Amino acid sequence: MHELPITQHLLEIVLRHAEQAGAARVTDIYLVIGQLSSYVDESIQFYWDTLCRGTVAEGAQLHFEHIQAEVECQACGMHSAWGEIGQGCPNCGSLRVKVIAGEEFYVRAIRVQTADEVEGSEA
Repeated sequence: MHELPITQHLLEIVLRHAEQAGAARVTDIYLVIGQLSSYVDESIQFYWDTLCRGTVAEGAQLHFEHIQAEVECQACGMHSAWGEIGQGCPNCGSLRVKVIAGEEFYVRAIRVQTADEVEGSEA
């Protein structure tokens, strides 16, 4: 259920940028979601389909790009995938690790159409 407020915020961002671009319609939204962010694509899509009704973003396709979690050992500097840590750093065994990727959630890009482009595609 924590996807509802994040999807509301996502819609606000998309509508603000669409207005700044003079968009008549938003066609695609490209999202980046880190493995550790705990957001679920299907839940975001569900809320999106409901929240964007009646806006220039209605019908826009959400595209999800997933970033795998990665950590850096604070003892030896080795970078490892989150799943490789287990009992410690695969290189030195240290448990002192810092997450360096995988907590992301952001809009990479928004594709829009102007009024002229919308009219041209309907002709």
